Amino acid sequence: MPAASKHPHKQEEKGENQSFQHDVRTFLEWHAPGRPFVEHSREYFFNSFLIMMALEIILFLFGQYLLMLVVFSLVFLAFAMSIVPPHTFYYKITSEGIRVEDYFFIWEELYDFFFIKHHGKDVLYITTKDYYPGELKVTLGDIPTEEIKRVLLPYLPYREYVKPTFMEKSGDWLYKNFPLEKTKH
Repeated sequence: MPAASKHPHKQEEKGENQSFQHDVRTFLEWHAPGRPFVEHSREYFFNSFLIMMALEIILFLFGQYLLMLVVFSLVFLAFAMSIVPPHTFYYKITSEGIRVEDYFFIWEELYDFFFIKHHGKDVLYITTKDYYPGELKVTLGDIPTEEIKRVLLPYLPYREYVKPTFMEKSGDWLYKNFPLEKTKH
């Protein structure tokens, strides 16, 4: 008996799978940095170091040695992220979902999307239904926000306004009133 007649259903399934795979369409794909990156001047590092030293002295006087370590660690992290440019990621939006590097999120896992500007660059935020990862932050590179909106609207709702949290408001207030470096005009 020929091999084809032994398993006729397997051939049909294989044919169906092949035709199904052709239905997946790629709408957009691009390469962009993993996070918005701005090079800072020496003034930024010097002012950050002075603020850290003032906090360290206050914490030392109150005997908060572990908190001193936490403050030092956070400033070290901020310096490292300010010096080291981000890795370039591969992003792809298809009819099945969104791919970020090696991770793929299907549309059923995603909730909605919105845009926020960071350091003058648009960043796409996609909220997930699950607690982890919670949000996908996608830098757009040269892709305009209107094109992203056009592609995502058939699959996800768009949030025009996202109320900033207390921490975001506080951070913006500190950034405006106590800048660590002079802005370049």
